Amino acid sequence: MDFNVKRLAADAGTFLSRAVQFTEEKLGQAEKTELDAHLENLLVRAESTKQWTEKIMKQTEVLLQPNPNVRLEEFVYEKLEKKVRTRMNNHELLGQSMIESGNEFGPGTAYGNALIKCGETEKQIGGAEREFIQSAAINFLTPFRNFLEGDFKTILKERKLLQVKRLDLDAAKTRLKKARMADARAAAEQELKMTQSEFDRQAEITRLLLEGVSSTHAHHLRCLNDFVEAQTTYYAQCYHYMVDLQKQLGSFPTSFSNNNQSSVSGGASISVPTIPMSASLPSVSAGRSSSSASGGFSELRSSNGSRKARVLYDYDAGNSSELSLLADEVIVVSSVPGMDSDWLMGERGSQKGKVPITYLELLN
Repeated sequence: MDFNVKRLAADAGTFLSRAVQFTEEKLGQAEKTELDAHLENLLVRAESTKQWTEKIMKQTEVLLQPNPNVRLEEFVYEKLEKKVRTRMNNHELLGQSMIESGNEFGPGTAYGNALIKCGETEKQIGGAEREFIQSAAINFLTPFRNFLEGDFKTILKERKLLQVKRLDLDAAKTRLKKARMADARAAAEQELKMTQSEFDRQAEITRLLLEGVSSTHAHHLRCLNDFVEAQTTYYAQCYHYMVDLQKQLGSFPTSFSNNNQSSVSGGASISVPTIPMSASLPSVSAGRSSSSASGGFSELRSSNGSRKARVLYDYDAGNSSELSLLADEVIVVSSVPGMDSDWLMGERGSQKGKVPITYLELLN
């Protein structure tokens, strides 16, 4: 019992000594041991990594689940370590409604059949979205969360311990300055050596942990690549689903009749909008080269000649130096030295101006 009381008294004395040292430093009445510049830079970088990781995580969660109520529910289930109940996403709900309404109007009618086909496609997109969210959560969000809840908490713990050791060191320095008697100075010098050793050891531990943040950046880079790959796969799937749906709808008559009656003469016709089928998904490469550097466009720039090109989409000129375009028209394009690689010079009769290459398809 005596030992415990003495230990308690010693701990209280140490705590009081640290509090006095901290207060005097804030008031400018005591010297403070500064960390070396390298360690300070590591601390700043670690704190910056933590803040941006939190922000990226938050915005990614908003992207994957825009509904804040659902996010809150998922958070509660996660804390309770219970499985989140499965619910249909917006695409699947829309698809279900379309299929049910199509069956109500009649699968044998043009409108009912079109609704069913659209509903099936929406459900496919919903399934692709579900796979994307699952992949992003596992390969992107989880590693980020593990850093914040694991590695960074360890860094915070050791950094706090370093602050404690620094206060002990500076308090020992203060006591040595105030010591007058030989015995008191000898005891103060011994205490200073011990606190200096403990501070140096803790500074080294903290430094090693902080230098590990570089490995965290490398790991998060791999996670970022996985996230981009998952997004690419998801958008490619959606594109192909919609192109296939567009082909199916293109076989329908452009004027839909009433579900139970023949169409009335002079009634409004409903045409299905089309997307230029020649447009392809942009390829994903390991480098930073853009699509403007591929195929015929690079050959056209190197030859300084001219080629015919078909316009894929309508384009409104942004200023007098550009040329407005209409989908499916054919123009002549050529490369001009010094022009941005994303643009070519377009000619239509007497009209001439810059045109974006992403709106063009070179013809043989």
